[in-house]
Amino acid sequence: MLVSVGQFSPTGDVAENLDVMRTLAAKARADGAELIVFPEESMFSVGRVDGPLAAAVDAGWTTFVQQLSLLAAELGIAIVAGGYESSGEDRPFNTLVLIEATGRIADTYRKLHLYDAFSYSESTRIKPGDGGVKVVELGGIKVGLMTCYDIRFPELARALTDKGADLLAVPAAWFKGEHKIEHWETLLKARAIENTVWVAAAGTSSRHTVGHSAILDPMGVPQAFLSDESEAVVTADVTRKRIDDVREFLPVLKNRRFEANDRIVSAL
Repeated sequence: MLVSVGQFSPTGDVAENLDVMRTLAAKARADGAELIVFPEESMFSVGRVDGPLAAAVDAGWTTFVQQLSLLAAELGIAIVAGGYESSGEDRPFNTLVLIEATGRIADTYRKLHLYDAFSYSESTRIKPGDGGVKVVELGGIKVGLMTCYDIRFPELARALTDKGADLLAVPAAWFKGEHKIEHWETLLKARAIENTVWVAAAGTSSRHTVGHSAILDPMGVPQAFLSDESEAVVTADVTRKRIDDVREFLPVLKNRRFEANDRIVSAL
């Protein structure tokens, strides 16, 4: 399956961001892609929203998802993208939506690990997820969902792999800082290598975030990648055969002595 990652710099306006996503999705479809992964905060950037966050979420989430569903059906491409979903409280969920090429909403994933690190506190504004791990099959490839800071927690990637994920989709808004690009690239490679799965990571590229979206194979080798382009898309062929070939000579999943526990991960 041809998979694309789309990179851009979300504004505080849902309609503006949807326009950019339409352009990038059309480019991906022209390349033959059957799935495009967009960044965390594709709906809007929290730091650029006018007024109370809860009000912006209430006004924007349903429109965001509906418009992506229409876009997916129009272009015939599945979409993974991040936004903010009301929790019924002041703090919304940081949520990924996976939409099939028919426009059907296949599933949503609420970010489990909130970014309370490097002097930032995501949990002051965002509620942690409560729905556990999510794996969805698309065109014979099983896609596991995780968001940004989740990549620092290997047990989540392993739990997704245990549920059959062939591809880890990782929308992100990875903050800039000392060694942060090195951390990002190393962690993406590690999650691919230790689980012998594909990784498709889409990052926002802005004044505060690094971009550096990439698609890596099960050996951790980048097959397509970006730097800090403000708006771009790249595509790679994600195959089950490559996973099978790697696991033939690198059977780490068979060789391990214990397994990740989904119940522990879902309780985080």
